[in-house]
Amino acid sequence: MIELTDDHLKRYSRQIMISQIGQAGQQKLLQSKVLIIGSGGLGSPAAYYMAAAGVGEIGLVDYDQVDISNLQRQILHNTKRLGMLKVESAKQTLKDLNPDVRVNTYPIRVSKENAEEIISPYDIIVDAVDNYATRYLVNDICVRLKKPLVVAGVTNFGGLVMVVLPGQGPCYRCVLPEPPKPRYKNPSELGVIGTASGIIGTIEAMETIKLLLGVGENLAGRLLVFDGLGMYFQEIKVERKSTCPVCGNITANGT
Repeated sequence: MIELTDDHLKRYSRQIMISQIGQAGQQKLLQSKVLIIGSGGLGSPAAYYMAAAGVGEIGLVDYDQVDISNLQRQILHNTKRLGMLKVESAKQTLKDLNPDVRVNTYPIRVSKENAEEIISPYDIIVDAVDNYATRYLVNDICVRLKKPLVVAGVTNFGGLVMVVLPGQGPCYRCVLPEPPKPRYKNPSELGVIGTASGIIGTIEAMETIKLLLGVGENLAGRLLVFDGLGMYFQEIKVERKSTCPVCGNITANGT
């Protein structure tokens, strides 16, 4: 276990005093490894709050560069970093916030060829992507590797979040078996208000931290839908489908 220093005790004092966390929980966080795929609207708040909480190692995957159109919602970046790789901009922000955190950067596009290698070293994977192809690929690899996955999407004034625990509950394909037809736009093409990204990305951070600590009830088997215009949350129960081609015959022990 990592020995907590005086600086640790001061920095994390407000969460250490929570009975479900304490010093032992903080030590767990400092030893944890989380991979966030996407450093944009969802990845920004998710990474920021996890770094603030003291998640010890954060991996950031994003091949894109900072564009002025990103700054309305992607709070890890700023005007001075236009043209910089998003993962490098994000790393600077996170290290300025919390030097304790180790930040690994992957300035590449996730593909069938590299996804397993990137995902394997981490405890929990956070889907913060803006396209269906990558979302389904990450879901499938996480199920195969038995990696907990926090999935989210956001468009317009709303979004959704769910947790995938391979062998224990449904995966993303149990909700939507196949990506939408090409005539349907990717989330990145539908527009989004920045605050919706902030709300959903922060919920991703909350779910990840709870999973790392082993506390509370997570969103496995529950799809949480947020409507910002009506200002309400709706919970939809989701069951694992025995016919799911990805997780239908996967159990917790891998059989």
